[in-house]
Amino acid sequence: MVADREPSRQLIRVLLVEDDAGDAMLVEELLAEVDAPIRLTRAVSLTAAKPLLAGQDCVLLDLGLPDASGLQAVRELKEADDKTALVVLTGLADAGQGVAAVAAGAQDYLVKGQVDGDLLARVLRYAVERARSEEVHRQLRDERLLAMEKGRLERGLLPTPVLNDDALHVQTRYAAGRERMLLGGDFYDVVETDDGTVHAIVGDVCGHGPDEAALGVCLRVAWRAMVIAGRPVPEVLDTMQRVLVHERHLDGLFATASMLSVAPDRRTARLHLAGHPPPVLWADNKSTLLSAPVGVPLGVLPGANWVPATIDLGDDWSVLMYTDGLIEGRVDDSAERLGADRLVQMVCAAASAGPGWQRTVLDDLVRDVCVLNDGDLVDDVATLLITRVR
Repeated sequence: MVADREPSRQLIRVLLVEDDAGDAMLVEELLAEVDAPIRLTRAVSLTAAKPLLAGQDCVLLDLGLPDASGLQAVRELKEADDKTALVVLTGLADAGQGVAAVAAGAQDYLVKGQVDGDLLARVLRYAVERARSEEVHRQLRDERLLAMEKGRLERGLLPTPVLNDDALHVQTRYAAGRERMLLGGDFYDVVETDDGTVHAIVGDVCGHGPDEAALGVCLRVAWRAMVIAGRPVPEVLDTMQRVLVHERHLDGLFATASMLSVAPDRRTARLHLAGHPPPVLWADNKSTLLSAPVGVPLGVLPGANWVPATIDLGDDWSVLMYTDGLIEGRVDDSAERLGADRLVQMVCAAASAGPGWQRTVLDDLVRDVCVLNDGDLVDDVATLLITRVR
């Protein structure tokens, strides 16, 4: 049979699971009488049917098979493939089984001896459409649930800063990578403690997906709790490492982090780097890459120490902290990465726009990096800008 181009005449691929040759021939004759655009494939048992499920639109299943009968056959077929439409054939005395089969997941049932060609073709076509509709609704439901879960994880990864100093302005941006719908483990946070010190962190759990995002939330929450409690920075980082090792779902999973602690006078800061790219400082009309000893990432070396560097910020300044997705994009069509040094130049160019450049710089940087990359970035990008304006 050849399929027409009209939607109602589109070819339907049906797997007939029927051990009785006479009943199988009757099905073929009924469909031939109405010239139904149906391509029929036959299997004589459930075992023979399972390898043939791929590519089928519908299964027409006899409930009295030699290797499975009744609802057992329905359950086994649904376990093997729960997306293909299923219509069951039952005898007149077993019509109740047809109803039970629908309750177990079949789209419809037919009683042998009470079916003509038009009814058979129509039931098969409607079953296929119903199964497709159910699959679309299932996907929409899953997408809604995924969106809700992503929203919860994003709120955990990207919190509202705890900041009381009106002279400090904090801006943040998060840009998702292009090649997936999954969250990464990028996170940031800012907390001002009772002594006036402002602590900021940007971190990145290696890998992508809900497990990595959840781990990022654990690390960010642990960091905030320890900072608010007034614990020393080495203890904060060590606790984050212990949380990571305890909570990670894969051995060897690690996270990088950059932590900046701005002194109460706002003129100096201490910088800790755990395998993370260094921040960019804008001060005295120039941009520079901050320097500090780069320690190992969190989760790599038990008992690791992260040696800080003291940074002279000056009077008016901005510090850009970011995850490596921002600097790992390609430059034009070459294999060259953007890199931190070129990011310094881009910050300097953005600052040349004059006062207030900080308001749009995060969006501008991501846009310009995407232009150089000739498309959206592959990795997630979390950016945080702290600005002091007297």
